[in-house]
Amino acid sequence: MRADARKNYSHLLAVAREAVTEHGVDASMRDIARRADVGLATLLRHFPTREALFEALLCTHLDALTQKARELETSKPPDEALVSWFREVVAFVQSYRGVVDLVASAHDDPDSALYAACATVHSVGAQLLQRAQAEGTARTDMNGDDLFALMSALGWAAGQPAFAPRADHLFHIIASAILTNPSSNDAKKAAC
Repeated sequence: MRADARKNYSHLLAVAREAVTEHGVDASMRDIARRADVGLATLLRHFPTREALFEALLCTHLDALTQKARELETSKPPDEALVSWFREVVAFVQSYRGVVDLVASAHDDPDSALYAACATVHSVGAQLLQRAQAEGTARTDMNGDDLFALMSALGWAAGQPAFAPRADHLFHIIASAILTNPSSNDAKKAAC
């Protein structure tokens, strides 16, 4: 990609990120183009569908979550790595209103542009969970699908105005439920 095309692409993504942060996944493509001071055709040339735009927006974050899991796996004890990564994912799904639905539906749709990145995030989360289970620090009656569902549910709940003030408390309850015999201090330490 030429330097000017790369600059335009980056500008469109930055404007789209702002619009999606403000309006959630229902942000209008027309509004994004207007905010970026380009025509809708220009936006569609770079991102022919809403899903293509969200793939570009979300894959950077999903790739970062994958990298974070790998870093935590080698730098923290299994329970701390799992809960720290869990917090990172919940923060991500809270960053864009409606992203939980996109990620959850892409998780089971191989035709989705987000499928590969979601599958990778799911896989690294399952690995962190299995590592903690092998060490005896996480429940053995759950799997990666359960972990993914809990992250999605917590991200959704924390995004609701009625539950937002209790988001941190809800996180600690769920983190404590994932770990075996956690003291409240251990769960809080791992969650930070």
